[in-house]
This record gives sequence, structure tokens and C-alpha cells, in this order.
Amino acid sequence: MVVIEAPRALAHVQRDVELGRLGGIEPGKSRRRHARHRVRPIVNLNGLSDRARRISKPPLRQVEPEHDSRRRTRPVVIFDQDGEFVSSWGGGMFTFPHAIRIDENDFVWLCDEHHGQFMKFTTDGQLLQTIGTKGQRSDTGVPEDDFSSSAWKKVTHGGGPFNLPTDIAFAPSGEMFMTDGYGNARVHKFSADAKYLFSWGEPGNAPGQFNLPHGIWLDRHGRVLVADRENDRVQVFDQGGKLLTVWPTELIGPAFFYVDSDDTVYIPEHNGGMISILTLDGERLARWGDGPINRSCHGIWVDSHGDLYVVQPGAWGRVRRVVKYVRQ
Repeated sequence: MVVIEAPRALAHVQRDVELGRLGGIEPGKSRRRHARHRVRPIVNLNGLSDRARRISKPPLRQVEPEHDSRRRTRPVVIFDQDGEFVSSWGGGMFTFPHAIRIDENDFVWLCDEHHGQFMKFTTDGQLLQTIGTKGQRSDTGVPEDDFSSSAWKKVTHGGGPFNLPTDIAFAPSGEMFMTDGYGNARVHKFSADAKYLFSWGEPGNAPGQFNLPHGIWLDRHGRVLVADRENDRVQVFDQGGKLLTVWPTELIGPAFFYVDSDDTVYIPEHNGGMISILTLDGERLARWGDGPINRSCHGIWVDSHGDLYVVQPGAWGRVRRVVKYVRQ
């Protein structure tokens, strides 16, 4: 186990990239970063801004206008480890993509919350598979016209797949686990060939219940970690949906997970504006953040060098950016 001294184990911001509204980040095996913008019907939220630049020195080289226009219309944007733009794709394919994951076979998975779909792509953007029916929402008590971030408060009962889903995780067998959180209160399990198997969860704050299951991860023991965001906790299940434990550690709106090869867990605390580093037992090793700037921090990942990437999605007058912390 690596014990990390907070907050100096990770240096402060090395490079920032100004972006449209961000939801997630994921590195491919080529060590490039895939940042995923949320698509909204307002100016530039589906791509880099007109002033695409690094926030910290050295300044970003000038962007050619045609490249800048292309970035704004292709919401999956790929950078190298220094924050240099490489390519982008996905124009016209999404309404509100919420999470991006890359599986062991280097396929890219996008969760489109508002479409109610999980979409599988090659790393260059070729669509291979779609799970879920576009626009079809399961019966959970949430009005069909409510796509708001507070729709989870209206969930009266758990439903089948999907109603504003949030994240996906993969077992070594290829089986898939999806959190269905904004309009539902369940985890769904699918077979490796994308057949629906079963679900678990109901709305509430009792053990095993959920109020916005937002992120999911399978650890090396095969346990299913669920970020139960609005209950401020992480719940741990077996792959059959049996509750194993609830972490006792304070977490203010845990959003997503990254677990490294040393079983160190990294969690952005969406509602608290902090980043926590923990063991697989939920013991906190480090925590830092300044609240307002990191508020709604959404995606997190660690690269092969141990450097940490955190998504700050913007709003409240803040810059939208991916922040890189360099391990010392």
C-alpha cells in the first residue's frame, strides 16, 4: 500500500486546458487522454471554447480556425499527456453523455444519460454497439419530461434499464454493471453479450438503497463499488447484488472512482469540492480541495506515471478544465 502525504504528494496544477462543459476523462492504452464534453444546446458547450488555451504557462500555441470549429462540434476530445490537442470525434451522436470508460480491449464506452444508452466505440470513434433504446425511460415514478439533475428526488421505486443512467464497469468475464441514477435507483447487470440479467436497489438511505448511484467500479477482488452520491457514501456489493459493507469514511457526494494497481482509490467529492484518496477498505489516506473551485468535480483518472487528472466542469463563474497533478 502506498501511503500518500496530503496535500504535497501531488503537485498543484501543472497544465490546464479550457474546455466546454466536461463530464469525464479516460486514458487509452496509447496514453492519450480522452476528455468528454457534455452536449447542451448553448454556445460552445459541446467543444473547446473560442479561446482554447492553457490557463497556466506556457501558453498554448494558436489554434487554426478550422480545427477549432471541428473541436466544438465533436464532443469526444483527445489530448496527449501535455494537454496538446490530438483529435476529436462524436459530432451529432450524443445528447448528454455522462461518463466515458475504456475497457480492457481498448474499446471506448460512452454513457448518454438523456438517450438512456451505453455506446461502444473504437478509439477513433466508430460505433460498434449500443445498449438501451434511445429515449425509452423505465417506470420509476419520475416524469418523462424531467431530465434535471434533481430528478432522483422524484424516484418512487426502482425500475429496469434505463432512466438517466450514469456509469459502467466491467468484470474480467466481460459482464457489465451500470449505475442508473438520475431517474432511477439501481445497478443493472448485463452479460458479456449485452443481455440484461438483473438489477438491484431501491430509493432511500438504508443500507443497500440508493439516492443517485452515480459511479461504479469493480475491484480486483471482484467486488462492486458504488458511489451512492446523494447519500454521501460508498457501498460495496458482490456481483449478485448482496451488500458486503458500507464505508464509514465521510465523503461529500462521491461521484466516480479510479483504483490503481496498488489498490489505491481516488474519488472526486462532487458536492464537497474535494478529492479523496483511500484504501479499498475505505480508510482515508489523503484529502484536499478548496470547495468552490472544485465544486462538482466529476471525473478522475491516474496515468501510468502516477499523475492525477481531475475534471472541473465549470459553472459558477469558473473555468472549465482538466487539471493535472504531477506526482512527486
